Amino acid sequence: MSKQLVCVLKFLRGSTNQRMCALFAVTFKLMFLVSIMVYWMAESRYKTQLHSLPLEVKCPLVLPSPPPLVLGEPPPPPPPGDIFFVETSDRTDPSFLFMCSAESASRTHPGTRIVVLMKGLVGRNSTLPKHLGVSLLRCFSNVEFQPLDLTDLFEGTPLASWYSSLHQRWQPYLLPILSDAARIAIMWKFGGIYLDTDFIVLKNLKNFTNALGTQSKYVLNGAFLAFEPRHEFIQLCMQDFVDHYNGWIWGHQGPQLLTRVFKKWCGSRSLQDHQSCKGVRALPQEAFYPITWQNWKKYFEAISLREYEALLSKTYAVHVWNTKSQSVSFDVTSKVLLAKLYSRYCPMTSEVMKMYL
Repeated sequence: MSKQLVCVLKFLRGSTNQRMCALFAVTFKLMFLVSIMVYWMAESRYKTQLHSLPLEVKCPLVLPSPPPLVLGEPPPPPPPGDIFFVETSDRTDPSFLFMCSAESASRTHPGTRIVVLMKGLVGRNSTLPKHLGVSLLRCFSNVEFQPLDLTDLFEGTPLASWYSSLHQRWQPYLLPILSDAARIAIMWKFGGIYLDTDFIVLKNLKNFTNALGTQSKYVLNGAFLAFEPRHEFIQLCMQDFVDHYNGWIWGHQGPQLLTRVFKKWCGSRSLQDHQSCKGVRALPQEAFYPITWQNWKKYFEAISLREYEALLSKTYAVHVWNTKSQSVSFDVTSKVLLAKLYSRYCPMTSEVMKMYL
């Protein structure tokens, strides 16, 4: 009798509870494998969008010329108050949404340095790579590209030993986990504002200090962070990152970590009990996440002016949920919500898309 048939007979002879437990275990494993497959499929969708586009764009005359940048020279320590974007993969070709994120941040913060940190720039020569996105963002004098050396960034933090042993085992969600680690290390060392590269900034964010956004009534999110350097809350986040590390659960080192630490910080079992405690604020959902990840398709639907104003009246920046939406194309001249946001808050990116897509 085959081993497979024996297993089936044992399963059928088992009690109802045993069968239910076995079914649950099999179902959980299948769902886990499917989630990993979906994640990697989403990561691989960005392939050919920019291949046929020009490598450079001519800057409008109304924008001042950016200062020269030499990658071979170590950058000066960034002063408090900078806005940081991070690319933890080796890519150095910003997508259109990435362009829009940095452009909108630059336009709403003309006196603030916008620092784009890219892991793919480490070890390069003194010139930036020729890509449309790099060329476009270099038109803004307050946007700077800098290499992201994760070893140097994590040095002197609890994350250093974790990172040194990271590559000894396979990680299904490596890039988002590296991003989760990098953002809290940046907030700890430099302070300022961190933004994910799928944000579109609508208003100035500099009034926020020691704050993060509420994604839902149960979960906080680190796609936006604003902290003073060396803040104790971020120190606790780094320690929790290491102490409770689990690279096999999506969001465990990101939104779930921040939620865990905030509850401990406030001595609460629920986010509903506190929106602010001991100097740290959890900003309301409409500030950064007016559209939930479950409703991400709303960005690609037509919207009236009245609905647009009502939706975003209390919003400072919108999170586009790129993990879900990156495979969806849209007409930048249309009346869908995302097209309206591009036209208003990153018009240069919008014009380039009109010309070449």
